[in-house]
Amino acid sequence: MEETLYNIEIHKDEEGYMGRIYSDADGVKEFKNDQLDKLLRDITLDMQLALEEFSNRSAVEFTESQESTLEPYKI
Repeated sequence: MEETLYNIEIHKDEEGYMGRIYSDADGVKEFKNDQLDKLLRDITLDMQLALEEFSNRSAVEFTESQESTLEPYKI
């Protein structure tokens, strides 16, 4: 199954570079920097943090759902 996690736009103007990332989870975020490599670093870091947070949240929800479905073992 294929799923789009982010759409990314990068533009250059007189002031430097501007990037926008779009996601269902976080909506739209904008980044600005004079240097392209630093803009890409900022965007990548933000995406990594968001995906780590989502993974951690999903793991906790999965664990909680498993615990609630377990019944005590009776001897």
